[in-house]
Amino acid sequence: MSRDLDRIDHAILAVLRNNARLTNKELAARVGLAPSSCLERVRRLHEERVLRGYYAEIRPDALGIGLQAMIAVRLSRHSRTTVESFREHLKSMPELMDIYHLAGANDFLLRVGVRDSDHLRELILSAFTSRPEVAHVETALIFEHVRPTGTAPIVSRGPANPGS
Repeated sequence: MSRDLDRIDHAILAVLRNNARLTNKELAARVGLAPSSCLERVRRLHEERVLRGYYAEIRPDALGIGLQAMIAVRLSRHSRTTVESFREHLKSMPELMDIYHLAGANDFLLRVGVRDSDHLRELILSAFTSRPEVAHVETALIFEHVRPTGTAPIVSRGPANPGS
C-alpha cells in the first residue's frame, strides 16, 4: 500500500485532474513548489500508482457515436469463472466506454457508445442476450453526460465513527 497523501499531493492531483496538459513548471507554480520538487512528487505518484494515466476527452459525435446508454447486466451464476469470462468478453467490445463490476441486484453496469438505436439493439442481442452467463439485461438511454470538476473525495483511512 502506498503512503498517505499530504496536502501538496492532493493539490497536485486536483490541478492535474482539471488540466493534465500543464507543464511541470506551470504545475509547480500552481501548487507552490520548486519545479524539481514537483517533478519528483509527480514521479512518485506515478510509481505508487496513485496517478494511473492521462487521457484525452473526445466529443462522442466526432467518433460517430450518436447514442450512449447504460446497460445493467445480471449474470446467471456468480462464480469466479463466470465473472472473469464475462469481463474478458466485455474488454473485447469496441462500444464499451466504462465497465463497472457491482454488488447488488445487477452484476455489471456498462456505458456504451453506438451509432444509433439499431446499433444498440444489435449490440444487446449479439453481445449480451445471446451469452449463456447473462440472465437479465436492462438498458437506459443517456441524454447527457456531465463530468464534474474539482477533486476526488478524500476518504479517511481511520475508523468511520472514531467516537463509537
